[in-house]
Amino acid sequence: MPSALPHVAVVLPPREGFGPGRTGAIGLLVRRLTQTPGYDTIVVGGKQDGAIFPGIEYQTITPSMWSLGSTNMRYAGAVADRLRQHPPALIEVHNRPEIALGLAARLPGIPVVAFLHNDPQEMREASSAAERTRMLRRLAGVITPSEYLRQRVLDGVTNPAVDPVVLPNCLDLDELPPRGRRERVILFAGRVVENKAPDAFVSACAAALPHLPGWGAQIIGADRFSFDSPDTGFVQMVRAAAEGANVRMLGYRDHPEVLQAMARAAIVVVPSRWPEPFGLVALEALASGAALICSPRGGLPEVAGDAAIYVNPDDPGEIAAAIRLLAHDDTRRAALAEAGWQRVQQFDVVPIAARLAALRDHVLTRHG
Repeated sequence: MPSALPHVAVVLPPREGFGPGRTGAIGLLVRRLTQTPGYDTIVVGGKQDGAIFPGIEYQTITPSMWSLGSTNMRYAGAVADRLRQHPPALIEVHNRPEIALGLAARLPGIPVVAFLHNDPQEMREASSAAERTRMLRRLAGVITPSEYLRQRVLDGVTNPAVDPVVLPNCLDLDELPPRGRRERVILFAGRVVENKAPDAFVSACAAALPHLPGWGAQIIGADRFSFDSPDTGFVQMVRAAAEGANVRMLGYRDHPEVLQAMARAAIVVVPSRWPEPFGLVALEALASGAALICSPRGGLPEVAGDAAIYVNPDDPGEIAAAIRLLAHDDTRRAALAEAGWQRVQQFDVVPIAARLAALRDHVLTRHG
């Protein structure tokens, strides 16, 4: 029988993976938030190269090659054509303002909310204050995972038609691997790209490891979130430096393997150079029981609070000093791990999904 619950169509970016072995942060978050109480959720996205996550209704969108416009607008047109067949009560679009605005124009009777996971000032149709003003006027809502990103939306905007809302990213704490005996491992997990600063991590380990007998360091990640990620020049440079620093590069690993590695590592380092919109890796490190060293940029302080040691990502010597400090101090590591575990309770999927349900209720009431 058809569900009596209101339907929400969650629209992924057209190239977002949504299945084991090829999923980034947005796909993982959407998977968790399909648990939001009081709503039936369908996920709409591009063609997948393998199985999708089980237990979730997924609709594949293939834009016509003969349609005019950008990739995003052709995708928005195809999504609109699909949703007209069975109109949802609400549409949520992840990380593509251009697609959200396109759907709002094509489906004027359905409220559209945009989830912005990256800096809107670097996105099409949101880069200028005038564009963000129009976006806030035309959409039913805008949600960001951090106050840092919320302020980036509002930068230069006067009298916004809707006020952006902060809804932090979440984890399903019940799905985390059990935390066991800590290994003397210093871990970097994330994309091997310049703005994540794996090169600074390697330089810091090169300085710290000679003073830490019995300790090792690892990098998990690649240029992209896939097993066939390209071997870029930057990846090659980091690999060469890692070999000289006795840092093991393990390449891309599926998300469950990353969490298992965090559950074993004594220290996780998140030295991002760019202002992280949120900092999901830092949250996962806290939840996994590792002692966290991270950059103070962007949304990272909102995630880690007082449960981390903050370091300048452009100063490998400062990172090395923090690594040595924690490696030599079992009590400090344990205290940070406990503080992290207490902090992550507020980021569990249960309270975050309840907040999302309340936001959806508010949007539907306002547009009812």
